[in-house]
Amino acid sequence: MLKRFRYHIAVFFSVIGPGFITAMVDNDAGGIYTYSQAGAKFGYLPLWTLLPITVLLIVAQEMSSRMGAVTGKGLSDLIREEFGLRTTFLMMIALVLANLTNVMANFAGVASSLELFHISRYISVPLAALAVWLLIVKGSYQSVEKVFLFATALYVCYVVSGILVKPDWKEAAIYSVRPVLMLEPGYIAILIGMVGTSVAPWMQFYLQAAVVEKGITAKDYKESRVEVIVGCIVMTVIAFFIVVACAGAIYTVAPRDIRDATDAALGLKPFGQYAFLLFAAGLLNASVFAACIQPLSTAFTVCEGLGFESGVNRRFGEAPVFYWLFTLLIAAGAGVILIPGFPLVDMILFSQVINGVLLPFVLIFMILLVNRPLLMKDWTNSRAYNIVAWLAVAIMIGLTLALAGITVFDLLKAR
Repeated sequence: MLKRFRYHIAVFFSVIGPGFITAMVDNDAGGIYTYSQAGAKFGYLPLWTLLPITVLLIVAQEMSSRMGAVTGKGLSDLIREEFGLRTTFLMMIALVLANLTNVMANFAGVASSLELFHISRYISVPLAALAVWLLIVKGSYQSVEKVFLFATALYVCYVVSGILVKPDWKEAAIYSVRPVLMLEPGYIAILIGMVGTSVAPWMQFYLQAAVVEKGITAKDYKESRVEVIVGCIVMTVIAFFIVVACAGAIYTVAPRDIRDATDAALGLKPFGQYAFLLFAAGLLNASVFAACIQPLSTAFTVCEGLGFESGVNRRFGEAPVFYWLFTLLIAAGAGVILIPGFPLVDMILFSQVINGVLLPFVLIFMILLVNRPLLMKDWTNSRAYNIVAWLAVAIMIGLTLALAGITVFDLLKAR
């Protein structure tokens, strides 16, 4: 028994990476801003969403990693083969546009976090873009993954900063399990944004591609599934502490909208220099981390969908479309941040809501694919998985329609 336990532990550490990294990078600059805005404006009320978000995240991530391990193909590759090139092309256009706003948001996080320490964005953003480009283009999958795993450890900054604020833990615990719904556009937008940033469409494409590139197969899948679940739970814990920190530091003092994630960091300053520094350091780490992953995910998605060579283990000359697309996304995302007067905060929140709007369509394709016996053999979804997944699709469509309806009603009323 001890020998078998050691074997499973060894396999777990050999497959660790894709699931944990994907879940953790979900707390990017846009996600941190969304969670900070939720805590600053609505206090502890939105915390209840984290439980269903965790379940949805686990189900979605598990389906992606399972499809990658069983089929040996990426998600966009499967969509192209099973639903045709036209459907894949339309899906990719929507994802590229959404992901580009996410990349911009993360370079904005780099700029704003270092501006807190009086470092100009005209220095920090180009240097961060160059560092990200060199890491991916010059590194191998193994070296890149080690850097990413190190970056995930730095998210502990948010846990410590949340504790230093000394929030109302009793109220946080109550609203973590007590659902609160309000027919207010701002509140509904935050709920959609929280789901959109927690279970983003790009994640499913990146995770499946990473599982394939790492060489994880159905034989290793039990350990890989544990890694996915652990990553999802840790991601939710980090999100919880971000909301709680801003609820305790900003909402309890004066509920308000925040301009960006650095505004949240400044809101923590009265509670101690360390709370402020840790929050700012966490934002910088998360921004650079996500600025690597999200354009990488987009490059994987497009190249798989159109049949081009892709992968970090390939050289530039072996996968030119993959690396040029990655390069263009980095250049565009960083370049926009250097334009004076760009409406950055509106774009960040908009990108998270767009993620929430696109998610149901991605989930529909995933559910249809994972339930095909010819494709998945004995690894199709259980009834429980299908119930949770279809319920998530219905809820996301309902929230999106509710937001659109309330917004239109308010516009007509204002006239």
